[in-house]
Amino acid sequence: MSTAIEQPTPDSGGLAPDTVVTPTRSAGTRKLPIILGVLTIALAIVLLRSGHSGKTRFQLAVDSDFVQLPDIVVPSGPTAWVMVVISLALTGESVRRMLAHLRQPIWIPIAFAIAWMSGFLSWAAADSRILVVSLLGGAVALAVPLVFGALGGVLGERAGVVNIAIEGQLLLGAFAAAIAASTTGSPWAGLIAAAVAGALVALVLGLFAITYFVDQVIVGVVLNVLVLGLTNFLFRQVLTPNADTLNSPDRFQRLPIPILGDIPLIGPILFRQTPLVYLLYIVVVVVAYALYRTRWGLRVRAVGEHPKAADTVGIKVNRTRYRTILLAGAIAGMGGAYYSLVSVSQFNREMTGGAGYIALAAVIFGKWDPIRATLAALLFGFATNLQGVLSAIGSPVPSQFMLMLPYLVTIFAVAGLVGRSRPPAADGVPYRQQ
Repeated sequence: MSTAIEQPTPDSGGLAPDTVVTPTRSAGTRKLPIILGVLTIALAIVLLRSGHSGKTRFQLAVDSDFVQLPDIVVPSGPTAWVMVVISLALTGESVRRMLAHLRQPIWIPIAFAIAWMSGFLSWAAADSRILVVSLLGGAVALAVPLVFGALGGVLGERAGVVNIAIEGQLLLGAFAAAIAASTTGSPWAGLIAAAVAGALVALVLGLFAITYFVDQVIVGVVLNVLVLGLTNFLFRQVLTPNADTLNSPDRFQRLPIPILGDIPLIGPILFRQTPLVYLLYIVVVVVAYALYRTRWGLRVRAVGEHPKAADTVGIKVNRTRYRTILLAGAIAGMGGAYYSLVSVSQFNREMTGGAGYIALAAVIFGKWDPIRATLAALLFGFATNLQGVLSAIGSPVPSQFMLMLPYLVTIFAVAGLVGRSRPPAADGVPYRQQ
């Protein structure tokens, strides 16, 4: 039977093209200027209380670059204040749009983030040097598990299944990757095992959530706790006594791409990474294309928006949901391989550190879109890497604040910048076939 469901556009939030939507003043329109204003005032207060008169050096190249870009040296205090003024101007534009009931364009928060972060780094790195390549390249690397997890979350929720179990999929993926890579001597075997482990968690999620109609949020939380306890037990009883044979995997090594890796600034950041990062680039493109440009993607979105209508035209709703969450679990599981095959060459207890929940926040921040969720995950990866960079240069920022930084960014992003975001209509609603 041919499907006659009208395909929604990516930006329509799942609505058909002919659906009439009455413009409203969204929560995001009101919250954005408030958040921007608070951040601008906070930076100004920091500069007033502890300004610096030194200079900050931004190094744009590394010694191995074919083309050496010159360093940018700026006076710390004046540069920071200039960025405060620019941030204030962007906040004013956001307030103007709010009062005029106009949509907040994406360039306002992006430009604000660049200006505010430039001012903050100018102050925090006074009389020091910021390696821009290390800062941004490290952010890409640290965002790898978050992006894999976010893509898994997007696919699951687009099909109508809330995937709270991303944390468990990442953790079990890291565990399976360490064992498989150690026993076979190949990190690629570890990556495959991580995908299988993530799919296994998704299978259990589907069994309870899709087949037995158990609350999906509760199942996801229970799975996270179960995987945490299981991996802790196996780590103590199996991996620790046999660390040389079961917990000593070979790591993925950096693999620069010829020519692309020599592009100034961009090359070292994007194309001097590990094969897992390059695989991530491919997965992001494939998921985004498949979700919006293929019949499979149309069916997935149909069962997430209106499963009864999808069933009416012959789509097997629960079968589609099962297949989608298995794929989503496999993708999330591959993200777990980052911890034991890239970050460190072994598995440790609780090594994901709540990354699955941050990935879930990236799904919400990205409004259930694979590209936006990827950008959100990169933002959280940048916040995590910034913490390490500021610690390395001896920044005056308190260490406690730097430890909180990734989670503060998550809270601001989800609670402040998103406002009201519409999930798929049938997200979290089990389908009982009549």
